[in-house]
Amino acid sequence: MPASRTATRRRLAAVAALPLLAVTLAACGYGSEKTTSTDEVKVTAGAAKTDGLDTVNIGYFANVTHATALVGLQKGLLQKELGGTKIKQNVFNAGPSEIEALNAGSIDIGWIGPSPAINGYTKSKGQNLRIISGSASGGVSLVVNPKKITSLDDLKGKRIATPQLGNTQDVALLNYLAGKGLKVDATTGKGDVSVVRQDNKEIPASFEAGSLDGAWVPEPTASKLVAGGGKVLLDEKSLWKKGQFVITNVIVSQKFLAKYPAVVEAVLRGSVKTNLWIAKNPAEAKAAVNAKLKADSGKELPADVLDPAFKNVELLNDPLASTLREEAGHAVQAGLLKDPLLKGIYDLRILNKVLKAEGRPEVSDAGLGAE
Repeated sequence: MPASRTATRRRLAAVAALPLLAVTLAACGYGSEKTTSTDEVKVTAGAAKTDGLDTVNIGYFANVTHATALVGLQKGLLQKELGGTKIKQNVFNAGPSEIEALNAGSIDIGWIGPSPAINGYTKSKGQNLRIISGSASGGVSLVVNPKKITSLDDLKGKRIATPQLGNTQDVALLNYLAGKGLKVDATTGKGDVSVVRQDNKEIPASFEAGSLDGAWVPEPTASKLVAGGGKVLLDEKSLWKKGQFVITNVIVSQKFLAKYPAVVEAVLRGSVKTNLWIAKNPAEAKAAVNAKLKADSGKELPADVLDPAFKNVELLNDPLASTLREEAGHAVQAGLLKDPLLKGIYDLRILNKVLKAEGRPEVSDAGLGAE
């Protein structure tokens, strides 16, 4: 790796120490999840390197809400656009750890949820990342034990899980509970409802054991809970105008964007083409998602989990910027965020260039774009 990029990583590592949230997230495991790197994707022999770069480090989650990345990597659609520049894949369990990796230069581009992106951008005072594309909407539900909870009025006194303190689903649950007049301490999760922060991988077992009464989680965890006897009490889509809200964005390091714009354009071109391919080939795309999940986690999903999970996620290129603004407001109201910085968080110029070339409509940054 070029020495200049190594030096950049060292300089950016200090960014993570800047204060952001009203609570001390580091003391609560914020960003403590480790990453797993997979082997580099094979490239065509003799293919030219985009921007002369050997390797681009890409981050994503092994979640159905990251289906664009999963399919694009599994089918080689992203690598095809990059030519001789190899993709190095990095799998994350939580958004905060992916932001830390971006700050440290361990990844260059990543698929990630909106709350970690807002947190990371604010923490760095607008210096570390840009949101360069949307990727998915929806795919989040409140699933409960129907023997313990029969309606939304039964939540008081119950134990409801979210994947991590301050993550996108945690913010959504806290905001929803506040709207129903239920008080919860954002830091401890204690209150009228006990909010239990637990890894997505562990929630189904806890739910089955009876230590949880429900969970506000993304796919495929939501469908796993349903397959285990849970009931969808609330689909988060019902809380949003037109049933759409951003659940996954594509982000990039600002320094990487400035130095390697052709690489960023190639990745976005691959992302747009992947979403188009998925729309035309849903059955094959679903199989590709499962194959990638198995490669990354060692397990594939059974049909009764994969089918509803895949159906519940809407893949798109539009970042739904207006909903990001709303989600930031939810984090403030929940007491998880103070004075979020949103101006300049988007740079959709390359995406709109790609969309125009593909004959598709351009998308809006809702006035939050970089100048």
